[in-house]
Amino acid sequence: MTLATPHAPGSEQWTDARLLYALEEVVEKELNRHLKVAKDWMPHEYVPWSDGRNFDGPLGGDPWRPEQSKVTDIGRTALVVNLLTEDNLPSYHHEIATLFGRDGAWGTWVHRWTAEEGRHGIVMRDYLLTSRAVDPVKLEEFRMAHMSEGFESDNRHSMLHSVAYVAFQELATRISHRNTGHQSGDPVCDRMLARIATDENLHMVFYRNLLRAAFELAPDRTMSAVRDVVVNFRMPGHGMPGFERAAAQMAIGGIYNLRIHHDDVLQPVLRHLKVMEIGGLGPEGLKAQEELGMYLDGLDGEARRLDERLAARRARIEARKAAAAS
Repeated sequence: MTLATPHAPGSEQWTDARLLYALEEVVEKELNRHLKVAKDWMPHEYVPWSDGRNFDGPLGGDPWRPEQSKVTDIGRTALVVNLLTEDNLPSYHHEIATLFGRDGAWGTWVHRWTAEEGRHGIVMRDYLLTSRAVDPVKLEEFRMAHMSEGFESDNRHSMLHSVAYVAFQELATRISHRNTGHQSGDPVCDRMLARIATDENLHMVFYRNLLRAAFELAPDRTMSAVRDVVVNFRMPGHGMPGFERAAAQMAIGGIYNLRIHHDDVLQPVLRHLKVMEIGGLGPEGLKAQEELGMYLDGLDGEARRLDERLAARRARIEARKAAAAS
């Protein structure tokens, strides 16, 4: 079935300013819906404070040692990446406040989103330090290096590209947190990350619904933005120290990889919006829709090859274990 979408008169007429104004009512509606379904929660309630004790330093506590950590090796890697990503919240706020504005429904959403995201960094850091899950010295060194670099969005040139990006990125963050919790080996960590993931899912729904409204207003331009974002997608933590190595470990460990990105992030948003079924597009939109489909097919092929390599790797590891046990 092809979904007919009213074709707006010339995508060149849809400036960022016009789109911001046209989407204001949708933002207000989605903000009100979000406030009704979002549940406030207290970060301190998810931290095992009774496990905490002083570290070495001015207070003369015990230095951190790897054996003190309750989480798995892949859990430690992913937790550091996830927290460092959350740490750049000041830069993220600057980016979206500059694009979306600080007034009206847009501004109210920007500040509400920032306040909710702030909880994530608070509870994750408190958990990691109290439970001694990771090396606190390296964590702080990484934080300083990462935040000192600042952050500039790949999509800062366009409000519409930014809306499209966060519709996918919020879901990607949710998936990364949930899989990290599952792989952490610590039920306390799993519960904390499940709570964070619930927030991220609500943020995704907000932006996804906003993206649907953008398709109704400016289908050609929105389709082009979605194509650009999907083809060039990068997680916001890509600039942190050692990100490539950590990302590779997370891919092998099943936290986040091409298969997960294709199946659990891109496809759910695209299917919900029926992006590949939208009709009534002009030449620009049709070209973008076709290129998006071709890219997704290619990405699925890459993910299939990665699946095969990971399966072969697991088989080799199991064979070595069996040989060592015999």
